[in-house]
Order: sequence, then structure tokens, then C-alpha cells
Amino acid sequence: MNIIIGGGLGGLFTGALLTKEGHKITILEKNKTIGGGLQSFQYYGLTFETGMHLLGSLHKGQTIDKMLRYLGIRNRLKIIDVDADCMDQITYLSDGKTYRVPQGKEAFIAYFAREFPHQSHQIRQYVEALYSMVDEIDFFYLRPTNDHVFTHNETFMWPADRLVAHFISDPRLRDVLGYMNPMYGGMEGHTPAYIHALINVLYINGPSRFSGGSQQLADALADIIRAGGGRVISGDKVVAVDINDRRVAAVRTEQGHIYTADTYISAIHPRQLIGMTDSSCFSKAFRTRIDEAPNSYSSFCAYFVFKPESFPYINHTCYFQEDYGHVWNYNDYDEAHWPRGFMYMTPADRQQGSWATKMIVNAIMPYQVVERWKDTRSGHRGKDYETWKEAHLEKIIGRMERLYPGFEATLAHRFASSPLTIRDYYDEPEGALYGLRRDTENIARSQVSVYTKCKNLFLTGQNINLHGFCGVPLTAVNTAEAIVGHNVIVDKINAYETKN
Repeated sequence: MNIIIGGGLGGLFTGALLTKEGHKITILEKNKTIGGGLQSFQYYGLTFETGMHLLGSLHKGQTIDKMLRYLGIRNRLKIIDVDADCMDQITYLSDGKTYRVPQGKEAFIAYFAREFPHQSHQIRQYVEALYSMVDEIDFFYLRPTNDHVFTHNETFMWPADRLVAHFISDPRLRDVLGYMNPMYGGMEGHTPAYIHALINVLYINGPSRFSGGSQQLADALADIIRAGGGRVISGDKVVAVDINDRRVAAVRTEQGHIYTADTYISAIHPRQLIGMTDSSCFSKAFRTRIDEAPNSYSSFCAYFVFKPESFPYINHTCYFQEDYGHVWNYNDYDEAHWPRGFMYMTPADRQQGSWATKMIVNAIMPYQVVERWKDTRSGHRGKDYETWKEAHLEKIIGRMERLYPGFEATLAHRFASSPLTIRDYYDEPEGALYGLRRDTENIARSQVSVYTKCKNLFLTGQNINLHGFCGVPLTAVNTAEAIVGHNVIVDKINAYETKN
């Protein structure tokens, strides 16, 4: 019997993989709806995703596609590919320039070589360096590894902006090539180059999106667990972890239930986990390290519902930049000039036509901006907060109006959420979009193993190894193999792929 604390992408994937290995799983999720970043919600009769807007590694034979087919749920999911000739659109208002970035390594190189012909040789060197760096990570491609012994090129842990500048001399092109920063919390001088490389290669190889909301994946993973005799219990938060003699004995929930198992897995932020126990199993040094480790930045989200047939459906992700020179500094907040940039998209409905029904805008915002309301709860934050939120929503509408004149007239409804919403919804300290911030200046502080000093307690989720739609499932494999044996699941996934 295994208990997993947290029913987000990490907890559900880990549970499904262990179920496939014959384990009985009990998932304990604090929210009424499972899924974490996969959760969808209904508003004005439409389904809105809370986090998983853009998906990588889902083309046939790619890593997550292989995992989903091994689990037997790939055909259940309604997923569409974005436009191959324009997977991403980047618009700079300062010069009116729009870049339409194609997917595929060679197409990506050729496009930017046409846009910046004086940098054509450097662009190829840069992209080849990205792919070479990712190729060093066997686990990214589900290649069996040598008991977690890794060696990497010296550029692996450079700051990502240094890597770009090493190859690219044109300052505008440097800025453009950092456009995916909102996808991984990129920060100047801090974000490791390998994170930048992983995310870029993931999406250059071809992004996809859910049709009809991301909740479908959470439900499919939960069905695997239930079909294997397990349970998925939502709406009851774990509040205490009982540890005796370096072993977890039980977990206790808000509603007073006590659950026991042979093995326990935490899929929540490590700071939340260690706050549930005073056991010396977590040393003072470890507690201090986790408490002081910086979190990634958060986001202000705007949601728009369109009037019928008033705004076209866009089958790719769009990025807005006020000007060049800010892409590595989204964490710097200046109310007068916010937002200097954001990401926006029109999510696909089940029967998507040529018109969009809704739009989601994610504008990076550090938690400190809303910290004055940190002791409030959703729906009860006060008039000052609502006024502040409306003012920031108007700022985004103003930017959209410049991108699409007449934009406001297309809107039937609009609403917004802040870093506080993310904090409370996901139970992530400071509303961190990507959990602990990976930092080249102190990588050990933000690197957390799947193993703990408690013999039957393991960790999974976005704070361990890698975040995101691809990184979290790979970490789930890592966690599950810590229980069933090294390379056991990787070998089975690859054997299934070969056979089928």
C-alpha cells in the first residue's frame, strides 16, 4: 500500500506508474477537484484551464506520448497540434515587428537565419548547442541511466542568458531567443542553461494543446489508479505526518482521518511537507535550506470570454513584448510600466471552429506585489484588493487593445486572478508557478532528491528535478523507480514502444 500526498500531475503520474507495477495507491488531495495544474474550472459556461496550456513531447514517439501509450490512456485524450509553420508568435510594440516561429529544428534555424542573416552561422551553433545539451540528459529521452551518475559539459550550469550571449552578438536576437522565459521562470544570471535548453528543445520539436481542457488527463490517470484497486480522495488536506524511528507511521487529514501505508510519497512543495512534522528526520540544516530556497515567480492571469464570432481562434501561443531588453527581467515589477510582456492564447474547445470563445493571458508578477493581502482568503480579500486587481486587468486590456484595435468591444466577460489565487489553489508558497527556483548561484539549495532520510518517504512533483508537463512525469518515473528498482519502468516503457 502506498499513500501519495497531493493529487496534482506529479502525484497522479507517480500513482499511475506504481499501479501499473501492481501497487495499491491512495491519493490524498486537498482540493475538491484533483489535478493541480491540470485542473479546469467552469465560468460563464466555458471550461478554463488553470495551468497546463501548452504541451510538449506529445508527438508520436516522443517521451510523454510513449508514457501515455504505455499507461493505456493516450487515445482517451483530446489533443491537437499547434500550427507547424507558426508554433509561437512574438510581437514587439516598440518597432511593430512580429516574429512567427515555426516548429522543427531546421525550420527554426532557417527562420531566424532569414530574420537575422548576419547571425546565421551563430544561430545554428546556438541551436546545435541546445540539442547537444539536452542529449546529455538520458532520462529526458527515457534512455536507461547508469544509477544516476551524470557528467555534463561546462556550459550545462551556465546562466541561460550567458549561454545565449556566448553564441549571439545581436542584442535584439538575444532578446527574441529568450521569449520562452515565461514557460520556465527564466531570470538573468540565475536560471541554469540546461533548463533553458530543455524547454526550448521540447517546444521546437513541436508543441500541442488540450482540446476541451486539461482535466481530462487528471481524470484518466485517476481512473488507472482506481482500476488497480486504489483510491483517489479529494477535499481533505493532509495536515500532519507522524514519523517514528525514521519511518512514516501515518498521515492525518483536516477532517480527522488517519491513513497508514507501507510507503509514502509527497507530491507537494517540500516546505509544506516539513511543516507537517517536527521529526528530526528532517534536520535543522535541511529545514533551513528549504525555507530559504527561493521560489520561482508567480503570475497575474486575465481571462476573457468573447462575444460570438468576434475574435478569431489562434492555434498557437502568442507573446507580447513592449520593447527589447526586458525578457530576462520579468521578476522586476514596476507598476507604472507593468506588464512589459506577457503570454496569451485562445484555448481549444472540444469542437473548435474558426472563432475563439475565450482567451487566457499570463503576465509574470512576483508574489511580493500582493504580499500585503497574504493573510486573506479567496473571495474575502477586501475592496482595496478588488480595486487593485481591476486596475491591473485594465492594464492588460490596454495592451491587447494596442495589439488588436477594438479588442475590448469583442468581450462579453472578463475576470482575473493573482499570485494569491495560485498560492491558495495549488498550495504553493508565494504562488510559485514552477516551485523552487533552480539557481546557478546555489544549485544545491534548490536541488531536492526523490529520497529522504525517512526510509519509507519519497518525493515527487515539480519541485523535484524538473517542472512542467514533461519534467513532472519524468520525475514521477524517477520516484516510482526509487521504489520498484532503477530502470525497471524505463525498460518497460521502451519495450512496450518497441513491441507496438
